[in-house]
Amino acid sequence: QVQLVESGGGSVQAGGSLRLSCEAYGTPISRYRMAWFRQAPGQEREGVAGISSDDFISYADSVKGRFTISKDNAKNILYLQMNSLKPEDTAMYYCAADGRFSLHLLTNNYNTWGQGTQVTVSS
Repeated sequence: QVQLVESGGGSVQAGGSLRLSCEAYGTPISRYRMAWFRQAPGQEREGVAGISSDDFISYADSVKGRFTISKDNAKNILYLQMNSLKPEDTAMYYCAADGRFSLHLLTNNYNTWGQGTQVTVSS
């Protein structure tokens, strides 16, 4: 069973950038589909970006062109590069992993989650 630890969150002004990291322990991430989700207070958790075990990538429309998901299989780390941040990107960001095949990378059907890292964007 893989364990996930996120880092890299923080507070930035609108237009700024952050890079989130999700370090995986226990199993090579190359075997998993992985994703970043976010949840703002009072809102449902939503998929932001996902990557399959064979590197197929999907993004939510709200972040296309601004966020980039990538992974380093050698380091066992998943990344989310976030550029041109907006106040509406403010949320707790979670890393997720699942070894089962699914075409729906941004659906909340992952069985392993990290503890989250807070991203706050001020206007």
